[in-house]
Amino acid sequence: MKCGIVGLPNVGKSTLFNCLSNAKAQSANYPFCTIEPNLGTVSVPDERLFELEKLVNPERVLPAVVEIVDIAGLVKGASKGEGLGNQFLANIRECEAIIHVLRCFENGNIIHVEGSVDPMRDKEIIDIELQLKDLETVAKAVDKARKFIKSGKKEDVLNYETLQNLQKFLEDGRNAREFETNDHTKAIIDDVQLLTNKPVLYVCNVDENSIKNGNEWIAKIEEMAKRENAEVVVLAAQIEADINELETFDERKMFLDEMGLDEPGVNKLIRKAYDLLQLQTYFTAGVKEVRAWTIGKGWTAPQAAGVIHTDFEKGFIRAEVINYNDYVTYGSEAKVKEAGKMGVEGKEYIVQDGDIMHFRFNV
Repeated sequence: MKCGIVGLPNVGKSTLFNCLSNAKAQSANYPFCTIEPNLGTVSVPDERLFELEKLVNPERVLPAVVEIVDIAGLVKGASKGEGLGNQFLANIRECEAIIHVLRCFENGNIIHVEGSVDPMRDKEIIDIELQLKDLETVAKAVDKARKFIKSGKKEDVLNYETLQNLQKFLEDGRNAREFETNDHTKAIIDDVQLLTNKPVLYVCNVDENSIKNGNEWIAKIEEMAKRENAEVVVLAAQIEADINELETFDERKMFLDEMGLDEPGVNKLIRKAYDLLQLQTYFTAGVKEVRAWTIGKGWTAPQAAGVIHTDFEKGFIRAEVINYNDYVTYGSEAKVKEAGKMGVEGKEYIVQDGDIMHFRFNV
């Protein structure tokens, strides 16, 4: 499960990616600096890990991770192959969600490919290119569906009508993710795999002053995102880069205090990206290690066990489950058991975010 960072050239994508992953992707003041998509495995900040570490005192602590892809900057005409358009669109198709970076700061030393700063226009440029590509995809799907309506089957007719309505919706300059669906029509649209149907998180890349006081662009983007039922993160990529250079926790804490921030902006971004991908965390806790495991929301106990090892899923017998808050309240697994707060769950159990789990299996 990957999030792709997208945006026009020179909006701060690679700087942000570097802060997220410490992968040090090349970052420079000219378009198409990022030629190949850079893939970073990013640790998910989670205070619960620190609390468990204090209680268990393990040999090592391993956080959950999420994959972030820095994708080449897009320009007008990408849907027709302009710039690095074909590559951009292929890279984004391989991602499950989009982090859309918008430049919300003025700086005469950093050129803008459109000649001026206007994040709403920039968003529209990318939206249009993705919509045009989706229209090509939907047109093919409509043609294919048309051949089946002769059967007279209700399902085939619904399929055709849904795709036709979606085609008109895209032609009106709307994104597929805003198209109203029910369970059945959603399945039809998901099957077509459209770029504008991917969930999106907007990132306002601002200057230092705007971090403290906001600016007119942020307000417009937040209003737009509300209409799209999307979320917004405001951060200053350059400040995040400065934080990234500091070696110690105390240095970072001092810098954040001076800036009036409670945590780095990238921490909020990573958590929102994790949520955007419909991911959640469960923990294993022992003296060898305390570890956060990444699973999808709604996964069953055997599926969660399979993340550790496929044998755990195949031979699943049961799961011993402790609620995170109970673990912290009682202070140890033994005390939780004494209090009768440990649950023994079977194959149907839906794992909850923060569950502390131990699996019994036999192969």
